[in-house]
Amino acid sequence: MIHLIGAGGHGKVVIDAWLAAGGAQEQLCVRDGRAAMTDRTVLGLPVLSPEIDDSLADAEVHVAIGDNTARAALITAALAAGARLRTIRHPSASVSAFADIGDGGFIGAGVVIGPDASTGQGVIVCAGAVIDHDSRIGDHAFIGPGAVVASRLSIGPRAVVRAGAVVTRDLAAGEIWPAPPASSSAGLHIA
Repeated sequence: MIHLIGAGGHGKVVIDAWLAAGGAQEQLCVRDGRAAMTDRTVLGLPVLSPEIDDSLADAEVHVAIGDNTARAALITAALAAGARLRTIRHPSASVSAFADIGDGGFIGAGVVIGPDASTGQGVIVCAGAVIDHDSRIGDHAFIGPGAVVASRLSIGPRAVVRAGAVVTRDLAAGEIWPAPPASSSAGLHIA
């Protein structure tokens, strides 16, 4: 049994990836401590509370929370309870056999991770993102959908790379790399 912590939007993405990879719903136990999630279901699975308790001793856990700080805290609590971290990867991801993927991470649909790239503990790499060769992604970082991390870069722990961004330099711990500016329709007239 895998305890999936987090029943929000990212939790749905992780459940979908698990099922796409051939996992069964019966193998997942969704947990979320938020009062708003009590007695709810997510993608047909009941949501249980609390997130972390003694039942996690020696259990497999995946923390499906997009917020880096919250994810790091829940991973720390799960490990303190004796849990083991489970990495979940969508089957359409292309991960080099020479890449190193950290425990408890998530690799989304269509992701490409090149040779000698590495991701730390609890890293989320969203759909369509690319981490080029020899790049290092620190613990609990978040790489948004369609983002590109160029080769030989270092992304610090808890850094955020926004959707569609192209990272061209190293990022410090907690740094946020912005998304490209949206196209402007100023001056555009549609008849």
